[in-house]
Amino acid sequence: MATTGRSAAVSHVGKIRANNQDSGYAGQNLFLVADGMGGHAGGDVASAIALKRIVEADKPYASATDAEFALQSALLAANTMLAETVFDHPELTGMGTTVSSIIRVGDKAVLAHIGDSRIYLFRDGSLDQVTADHTFVQRLVDSGRITQEEAAVHPRRSVLMRVLGDVDSSPEIDTAILDTQPGDRWLLCSDGLSSYVSDDKIAAVLSTFSGAKDAANRLVRESLDQGAPDNVTVVVVDVGDNADSASNPPLTVGSAALPLTYEADSARRALRLPTLLLHPLKSTQHADSHFEPESEEYFDELILEDKRRAIRRRITWLVGIALIIAAIVVALVFAYRWTQMHYYVGANGETVAIYQGVQQNLGPISLHSVYQQTSIKMTDLNPYTRSTVEDTISADNLDDARAIIERLAASANG
Repeated sequence: MATTGRSAAVSHVGKIRANNQDSGYAGQNLFLVADGMGGHAGGDVASAIALKRIVEADKPYASATDAEFALQSALLAANTMLAETVFDHPELTGMGTTVSSIIRVGDKAVLAHIGDSRIYLFRDGSLDQVTADHTFVQRLVDSGRITQEEAAVHPRRSVLMRVLGDVDSSPEIDTAILDTQPGDRWLLCSDGLSSYVSDDKIAAVLSTFSGAKDAANRLVRESLDQGAPDNVTVVVVDVGDNADSASNPPLTVGSAALPLTYEADSARRALRLPTLLLHPLKSTQHADSHFEPESEEYFDELILEDKRRAIRRRITWLVGIALIIAAIVVALVFAYRWTQMHYYVGANGETVAIYQGVQQNLGPISLHSVYQQTSIKMTDLNPYTRSTVEDTISADNLDDARAIIERLAASANG
């Protein structure tokens, strides 16, 4: 059956952040992306510690079930190591990391996932996201409260409900065993890619570049072209057949590729628990950012906050629409009043009349009315004058209109 094919791992700090808090790994059997958070000297340490512990699971397994157990255990062990690190280094309180990982076992792919890094499967020209984001807005989407389009711009879109860190001693890890086949291409990435490059563009890159390294480099370039405000890490795994089963040497990228250091900064204040972990782009050491595990009380609180935000947004829209309608009404009133400052002379049946307004209509709305009916009969006018009156004669003002009537009366009597 299918065996591990070519793979590549690429990580970039992005164009805004000073340090890379992502870590990535492409090994013999294991492939992983971790996106750390917790501020300077926090997120990079978290992702590096998690990766270094989880890569111990990069070994052959007799069955996919054994690999699933080993991978889940490795993530939980990494969670314990993070908690122990925070105990020894209180300045790192609140740090955490997402993890999205795959172990290849024959024709199976064993997945373990927590957070909002993602795993995609590109098969037969179609790209499918096979992991679910553990974020507040994804919970809202899953419960039908908001749409995917609203989630993309939601102010809480960076709030994570589950990560590895020092808050939850037994976090829930999503695991799955999926079939894989020759020609499949697996993509693991941090949200530095998925938040800024569309699925359609990702699919186009994966279908265009046949080499795993070229595809990974191009995906990172696509993120950089979008400004790359966050770290971006990409791991691409190509599934080959027995004739093309050679794998690359294990490769570590991002913060885990550097020596692990703990920077004690006296100016760095410890965060209070419970904390709400946001992504590094949204949180800094100057912000009181924190993480909450998936508790019903906290989720209900966020739901209420979101409802209040929706009500405020609705009120804002209603007020805006009311103001626009009011402006249109005022404009129409002034426009109508302007038309009523004009006069003209025209035929009103068999007689001549002075009209107030302009000769046009606005749909069913007439912009003119008879101001003064005269006794001048149309039949008393000569053909040329009668034709002129039928076409209407514009007047500069009411006095001018009355002067025109006097001339017409004299013509009729003559």
